[in-house]
Amino acid sequence: MAWHNTIMNATLNMDKAGRIVLPKPVRDELQLSPGDALELEVSEDRIVLRPARVKPRMYKKHGIWVLHTGTPIPASLVRDTVRKIRQEREDRFMGKRR
Repeated sequence: MAWHNTIMNATLNMDKAGRIVLPKPVRDELQLSPGDALELEVSEDRIVLRPARVKPRMYKKHGIWVLHTGTPIPASLVRDTVRKIRQEREDRFMGKRR
């Protein structure tokens, strides 16, 4: 298995049930987790798999804009994002006061 300019070349084996395992570097790169859906495209002698991503949409709920991604956002990511935004605002504020 080798990466060349973000292209991976690998030989995968199929088990008796027709299953294949995507290599961990591929799952990591595409942020795939157990239970994620993949789109399948078959053309001549090619098989193409793509992550079936739900397109995010914005809508207003009780007067507040909400981003719906189709999957829950981990609490740790929300906390880290809020912390980063607060730090950036504090840095800007303190920079103006100096």
